[in-house]
Amino acid sequence: MFFAGKRIFSVSGLSSWKCRSLIGSLVMTLSLSVNLAIAGDPFRVNNPKPIGEKTAAAFNAVFREGDYKAATEIYLPEAAAQEPDEPLIYAMKASMVYTDWQSDKKNQALLDSFKTYASKTRETAEKLKATDPLRGNLYVAVGHGLDAAAVITEKGTLNGATQALGKLQEVYRSLDEAEKIAPEDPEFNLLKGWLDLLISVNLPFANPELAIKRLEKGAPSYLAYRGIAVGSRDLKKYQQAEEYVDRALQETPNNPELHYLKAQILVDAKQDQEAQKHFQLALANSENLPKEMVAQIVREQCKSQNSIDRNEQNKRNCSAMRNQVRAIEGKWGPSLSQLPKLD
Repeated sequence: MFFAGKRIFSVSGLSSWKCRSLIGSLVMTLSLSVNLAIAGDPFRVNNPKPIGEKTAAAFNAVFREGDYKAATEIYLPEAAAQEPDEPLIYAMKASMVYTDWQSDKKNQALLDSFKTYASKTRETAEKLKATDPLRGNLYVAVGHGLDAAAVITEKGTLNGATQALGKLQEVYRSLDEAEKIAPEDPEFNLLKGWLDLLISVNLPFANPELAIKRLEKGAPSYLAYRGIAVGSRDLKKYQQAEEYVDRALQETPNNPELHYLKAQILVDAKQDQEAQKHFQLALANSENLPKEMVAQIVREQCKSQNSIDRNEQNKRNCSAMRNQVRAIEGKWGPSLSQLPKLD
């Protein structure tokens, strides 16, 4: 059993890959859903909270524009130097390192760096609680969630599940404290909604509709819509998923991950022809994305095209195309002209 506050989730019978997906997905979910400021606080019309300019620029680069390269090489180093008391910096750094580690799982230095940033997120957030208990508790939750991912990453699902689920209890304890302070706060509802939705689509007997209702109270809206689209896709509610990803795209039309998400939704809905356009848009600025992400998009695009062609004799080797991207030197994706061709 997993107990957190008044919530009890049964994990008996949960497959190892689902447990690994549940914990691993916390990395991007937690760092995705925390505070930023782009020309002011995007969460609150009243009583906005100031966030450092460099931190905001890094978040904007990743989650509005999908420019991981600029965030990693320019904005996050500047933010760490100029705004060292902002825990979002370390949460984002952790998520970036985790992405790097996914493509180089034998690299112990990357794993150690991820653990360091996870701890730094939590430690910085604990200090923030003295002046801003709402955001402090939110980031303490983020830090514990990253710790849980680190446990699973290092020890594996079977050996690390108990310790990781203990960390998730700490996540929800901190979120409960934040809820006592401001239950209607849009930032709180965004983060809590993402986590509840992630839990609900992976564990039996949870209610994803409650998570979606919470996300609808979150802001900025493009991240709330993205969360609802992800959850709806996983629940096989493809019409709803497409509706919400389209809403997010209206606000952030150049975000490659949103186009990738829409392509996945269309593939699941057996609309491969339409999905191809969005795979292409997802790869339009591939050199700004992590190489492993580009490799996975290439593989899924290839599989979708194979479904369209239905020609077994000339079927493309999609894993080989993915590996071709992985073999290119560097941590960032190749340019569009360097990507493997479908034809």
